[in-house]
Amino acid sequence: MIEIRALNERDDRASFRSGDPDLDRFFQRFAAQNQFRHYLGVTYVAIDEGRILGFATVAAAHIEIDELPLSAHKKLPAYPLPVLRLARLAVDQSAQGQGLGLELLCFVLRLALTMAGNFGCVGVIVDAKPDAVRFYAKYGFVPIEVLEGGSEARPAPTPMFLSIQAIKAAVGRRD
Repeated sequence: MIEIRALNERDDRASFRSGDPDLDRFFQRFAAQNQFRHYLGVTYVAIDEGRILGFATVAAAHIEIDELPLSAHKKLPAYPLPVLRLARLAVDQSAQGQGLGLELLCFVLRLALTMAGNFGCVGVIVDAKPDAVRFYAKYGFVPIEVLEGGSEARPAPTPMFLSIQAIKAAVGRRD
């Protein structure tokens, strides 16, 4: 049975391979440092029989109302709005195609609901890599305006947003 919990310093991250070298490098070299030394975010791991099969890294963030889709502007104030940033999400190659990415995403959405109830959160922001845009769009994330682009050598991710109202409406729904 898969358990999702916060990363601890003793977790073995060395054998994790998602197929994306940038995600693997972050997880193996920087996730613990960011969480335990710099307090920049928290990485949650999906574990089965002691083996890490996936992870999601989140951090508190804010967004300006002008950056949100017009549909999300309803009655929101014109100052920085709290959001939960899904910084990274990856599944080990051995577990891909089995729904673990969606399970991790649902876990993150539940964190956003908790954040909303405890101290405020208008939604979740993710910087989706080009090959992940369709995955997030399938679950209601919408692209938001990009103010600065990337290079052709390293395409910029697509910032995407899912409102807390959409999260509340989808709680328990799985496709």
